[in-house]
Amino acid sequence: MTSPSENQEAAIETGTSARGRVVVGVDGSAHSKLALVRAAEVATQTGATLEPVIAWQQPATAHTYALSGWSPERDAAETLRVALDEVFSSGVPDWVTPKVAAGPSAHALIEASSGADLLVVGSRGHGGFAGLLLGSVSSACTEYAHCPVLVMRATQVR
Repeated sequence: MTSPSENQEAAIETGTSARGRVVVGVDGSAHSKLALVRAAEVATQTGATLEPVIAWQQPATAHTYALSGWSPERDAAETLRVALDEVFSSGVPDWVTPKVAAGPSAHALIEASSGADLLVVGSRGHGGFAGLLLGSVSSACTEYAHCPVLVMRATQVR
């Protein structure tokens, strides 16, 4: 795999411009890991930077969790780190800029899509209705994102 900086150098030599930024939604699910792999491939092929985004929200019973020391933000950051380590086994490249965002997932991804060249999401996350072809987050992203959206659907994801 060539790095985006190598693609950018080639683009400069040929007089073409490299693409800017690929955003990908990550939640730790198999579909989001597939989306992360595809987004990394697109970023590498186009010379773009990659922005993996995971969102977190404070649960309604936050006071109970505060006593236990659990933090949804730390949990989300760890989920993102594990996914990145799985996809980039030799280390996360410098052209990858992970983002941990507070708030609903769809809102965070739609906001991150502003100024991006592509948003990549998995068709299903950890939501409750496994039989649906498109989850609520991917559905919202396809409707409201500020850039083209690629929805990754695996036929054999477990």
